[in-house]
Amino acid sequence: MRHYEDRGLLVSSRTPTGYREYGAEAVGTVARIRRLLGAGFNLDTITVMLPCLGDDPDLPIGMCPQVAARIRENVARIETESADLARRRRAIEELIAQR
Repeated sequence: MRHYEDRGLLVSSRTPTGYREYGAEAVGTVARIRRLLGAGFNLDTITVMLPCLGDDPDLPIGMCPQVAARIRENVARIETESADLARRRRAIEELIAQR
């Protein structure tokens, strides 16, 4: 969580003894961050996207222009990677078939 705070994604307060305390909203923010990381976005991209998201981590991601553009870019990247993996698989299968 400190890493997320260092990136400006979370805000904490400090206790008199120096411990970090996070508000209740941090739970939802971390859930959204983890969900976006799981979808293949990096923290730089999430930093741009996070302000566009709603407060409920279980609701669909909001479609402000920045979020919509990043999602389209990510889908295009995944499609390219998928096609590349399919080409590699065919090449490997051809090598195996030549034995």
